[in-house]
Amino acid sequence: MKIRYFDHAATTPVKDEVLNEMLPFFNEKYGNPSSLYTLGREAKRGIEEARKRVATLINCEPSEVYFTAGGSESDNMAIKGIAYLNSNRGKHIITSKIEHPAVLHTCQKLEKQGFRVTYLNVNKDGIVDLEELKRSIRNDTILISIMSVNNEIGTIEPIYEISRITKMYNIIFHTDSVQGVRTYSY
Repeated sequence: MKIRYFDHAATTPVKDEVLNEMLPFFNEKYGNPSSLYTLGREAKRGIEEARKRVATLINCEPSEVYFTAGGSESDNMAIKGIAYLNSNRGKHIITSKIEHPAVLHTCQKLEKQGFRVTYLNVNKDGIVDLEELKRSIRNDTILISIMSVNNEIGTIEPIYEISRITKMYNIIFHTDSVQGVRTYSY
C-alpha cells in the first residue's frame, strides 16, 4: 500500500542535499558545540558555517541568524522577545483566533504577565478582516502576529496588505512562512 502523507506543514522528509550536509555531524563531528574538546570545536565550526550560509541566502548578518528546534520554538521566542523588548512602548498585541497554538499559547502566557491581546475574528474562509485589524490598533499596540497560511484549513492570509498596515502604524509584524518565521520591523 502506498502511503499518502498530507501533513508537510508539520514535518517533512529531509532533502538529500540537506541530509548529505548533516551526515558528518550525526556520526563523525557529533561533539557538543559548547565544549572545548576537538569534536566540540568541529561541531561549533559547522554551526557557524551554516549560520554564515543562511545569512548570505537571506541577506543579513550571521549574528542575526538563530537556530531553533522548530517553528513553535521560533514563534515563542520571536513573540516574547518583541513583547519584552517593546513593553516600554506598550503592551498590546493583535493576533487572530485561528493562529497556530504556538502563537495562541504564547499570547495567553503574555496576558498573564500584564499584556493585552486582541484576537481577531476571521470570515467563513478563515481570512482576517483588514478593517477589524485597523480598528483594533491602539496607541500601545506593539505587535501584530498573523500566520501567512493556516496549517489546518489552508487559508492564505493577506500578508502584503497586513504588512502595509503595520508599516503605516509603525508596528512590528510577525508572521510565519514556508521558509520559517519572519519578523518585520518598520
